[in-house]
Amino acid sequence: MLKEIYKKIKKFDTIVIARHIGVDPDALASQLALRESIKKTFPNKNVVAVGTGSAKFSYFPKLDKIEEYQNAMLIVVDTPDKKRIDITNFDTFDYYIKIDHHPYIEEWADIEYIDDKASSASELIYRLISSTPLVLDYEVAKIIFLGIVSDTNRFLFNSNTKTFAAVAKLLEEFDLNLPELYSNIFMRPLNEVRLQGYIAQNMKVSENGLGSIKITNDIMTKFGVDVGSAGNLINNFNYIEEVIVWVTVSEDVKNNLIKINIRSRGPVINHIAEKYNGGGHHFASGARVTSMEEADCLIEELDEACKVYLEKMGDINENK
Repeated sequence: MLKEIYKKIKKFDTIVIARHIGVDPDALASQLALRESIKKTFPNKNVVAVGTGSAKFSYFPKLDKIEEYQNAMLIVVDTPDKKRIDITNFDTFDYYIKIDHHPYIEEWADIEYIDDKASSASELIYRLISSTPLVLDYEVAKIIFLGIVSDTNRFLFNSNTKTFAAVAKLLEEFDLNLPELYSNIFMRPLNEVRLQGYIAQNMKVSENGLGSIKITNDIMTKFGVDVGSAGNLINNFNYIEEVIVWVTVSEDVKNNLIKINIRSRGPVINHIAEKYNGGGHHFASGARVTSMEEADCLIEELDEACKVYLEKMGDINENK
């Protein structure tokens, strides 16, 4: 399948690369690494990476502005379903390719390269580039490394032998400055650290092990952070003994939305997130709702999932 994707890349002179709404480092890295590799392999092609960016990720190359293109191919990375693609003119392209590591939701592309066991979309882009004549140089390798490290949270999640083999190859071939790359991803301003302390102090924990907190616009203003800050902190609460699922609910006044980040150490959560205009991985998902009432409903469903999970684990332990 990777060879087929390369053939289509070689065929089209105009290629647009998109990813999901609510940008994160892996989504950004996978589309930018692919853009840079194609441009370096085929300098005469028009290759653009589009979507809403974020000032938090200024250490990445810049995105392009979306325009209307004729006879163009769309490649979408890190996005399983059409509704979450960050693009307005989806139906105007001549050919579609999906490259994704999320669990399958729906088929919408002409070629769909999916591996939900992969650590990240960036790892899949590495496979594509390393298996074809696409150029892999220092800049492309650096972007891929950033994506993999970010989505695995320094290899704590979703890493396997293929992940470590890919990273080992990147480190073997290129003299990557690891302290600099890690500081780009994991350095935090003091106001976010203080927000993390607020979350730790005020998180509600149910008897079923669901941790949740609502971060209103007033709280964000108090700490001098934006709506993306709570999402950046979600992985920092992975090691609370009494919590198996944890949720941050962040008010986005600018877009009239409420953004929800969810993580789990046991119960599968993505099918619940999908009910609330979201989705993701089995143990790492997000959602977007329009009211706190909807957010409360999602929290109730997650709490019930925790309860069912604990009961199931109790039955398993009793039968040992």
